[in-house]
Amino acid sequence: MIRLISCGYNFIHRDGITIDRPTGAGNYAFVFFRSNSKVVLDGRLLAVEKNSYIIFSPVTPHLYRELQKPFVNDWFHCDGNEVMELLMQLNLPLDTLIKALDPLLITRCIRELHSINKLGGPLRDKIIDSEFRTLFMKLSNLLERNNLSDKTSRYFRQFSELRGELYSSPQTHLPVKSIAARVNLSKSYFQHIYKELFGCSVVSDIINSRLEYAKYLLGNSSLSIAAISQMCGYENDTHFMRQFKRFVGVTPSQYREQC
Repeated sequence: MIRLISCGYNFIHRDGITIDRPTGAGNYAFVFFRSNSKVVLDGRLLAVEKNSYIIFSPVTPHLYRELQKPFVNDWFHCDGNEVMELLMQLNLPLDTLIKALDPLLITRCIRELHSINKLGGPLRDKIIDSEFRTLFMKLSNLLERNNLSDKTSRYFRQFSELRGELYSSPQTHLPVKSIAARVNLSKSYFQHIYKELFGCSVVSDIINSRLEYAKYLLGNSSLSIAAISQMCGYENDTHFMRQFKRFVGVTPSQYREQC
């Protein structure tokens, strides 16, 4: 089990602060830098951009402090026999500064850890263990995207939110030009960034979101094909049936029979 020792969310050090651990923290220390900072890691001085994080191993000498005031960070200390094994499985490196592709993900997770720890209860330790594993898996899942260019990666959070809206509102008519305008990009550049981030076109995602919802309704409701077509954003059921057959391989009626 992974055990929480201490954590802090949105700590604001208005006059700055220096954390100096010449023999390491004695446990795994996670620091999310929300302002520009500097780190001395095993004798090496490193400049840290805001929205970067690091997981210090228990025995690594390190020091960190602000480069600008106020110094703002989120952090936690944890230990447990399974921490090292989990980090190795997930290819999460220790003692390495990593630029956070989705800063809000980290702040949300640490805020939740802080809240659960304060709340207590008989299942607190098990919930905290689960939260740690979830956070580490999410960070590992994002690491593969760290080779994206800075111009592309800075759009990740906005585009992820837009993509979520596409899948949660498949019945809404959203022209690509209108979606691009929401992030102040031209249609062509928006499509380029979208493809680079998610590996598919925005049009493919729009179609997929509609068809996934259609498959759910076909398998879990008695609604007519025409009604389902309308609920999935199609102007007529003929277009719906043709597109469904093209991408799913069977007609809506055949799919419903299989279900």
